[in-house]
This record gives sequence, structure tokens and C-alpha cells, in this order.
Amino acid sequence: MKYLIVGLGNIGLEYDMTRHNIGFDVADAFVIKHSGSFSLDRHAYVANCKWKGKTFIVIKPTTYMNLSGKAVKYWMDKEKIALENILVILDDLALPIESLRLRPSGSAAGHNGLKNIELVLQTDQYARLRFGIGNNFPKGRQADFVLSRWNSDELPIVKDKILKSVEIIESFATQGIAKTMSLNNK
Repeated sequence: MKYLIVGLGNIGLEYDMTRHNIGFDVADAFVIKHSGSFSLDRHAYVANCKWKGKTFIVIKPTTYMNLSGKAVKYWMDKEKIALENILVILDDLALPIESLRLRPSGSAAGHNGLKNIELVLQTDQYARLRFGIGNNFPKGRQADFVLSRWNSDELPIVKDKILKSVEIIESFATQGIAKTMSLNNK
């Protein structure tokens, strides 16, 4: 079985280690754990990992966040991956920093990466792992907050959640989304 794991973020050094790029960070951690490596290919950095009889095509779109759907659609079609085997990892302002939430589908909730994926795929029926980044910013400063780096007291929480996210990806592929949600959503 093949799975498409999509870490959302923006390319460029100015975005490295920012809240908005947490999808890239989770994708990196998954690929490192499974001895893969990324190479630049069509619309994305792509890694191919095998684990427990499963194949994982892991992408970090190079299209920038707002055009992520182009990369998702291309790799979904190229690798012939079923919609139910796609998992998108993204930042979520609505969740506190301690939270991770796995869902089988749902609204974009204002997230431009998800909006574009839904526009291109013409559906919201794909799994997403929302990585809480908190919302501790003054009114009107949302963009600055999302594009800011983690502060030192947040880093231990973020590192633990990245490791937990890798386990969730593994569970999604081996135990299915319903079981993985019941074990991990709090």
C-alpha cells in the first residue's frame, strides 16, 4: 500500500523553523526516522520511504503554501495514491500549542494551504493532522505570529509533538484513521 504524506510549509531560509512550516518539520522527522532523503522533483521535495510493508511518498511542496494543491494532485496522480491514503500535516492557530488533532476530512478553517488543496482536488475528504501553534498574538498580527519562530519555552513541547506526529503517521498507515484518532485525539 502507498501513502502520500504532505508536510505543508514554505520554501526558503526565511521560513525555516517557523510555526507555519511545522508540516515540513514533521515530514523531515518522518523521513529521517525511516532512513530516507529528500530530492527536488516536480512541485516538491520528495522522499520515498518503506516501513512495515508500506510505501510512503513524503512531499514538501515547493509551490508555497497557497498553491499546495498543485503538488498534492501531481504526486497523488503520479504515484496512483487513493484519496483515503493521503495525510496532510499543517499548522493550526485554533489549537493550543500542546494539541495535535487528526481528522478524516473537514473544513479548511481559513488555512490557505488546505483551501488550495480542496480547490484542486475538488473535495475535503482527505485526512489532516493539525499541529496546534497557539494564538498568542496581538490583534492584527496573525501573519507575523504564524511566520515567527518558536520561542525557547515552546521548543520542548514542539519537539515532543513532532515525534508524536511521526508516530501518528505510522499508526495512520498501520491501524487506520479511526483507531489512530481514538488513540491520539484529546
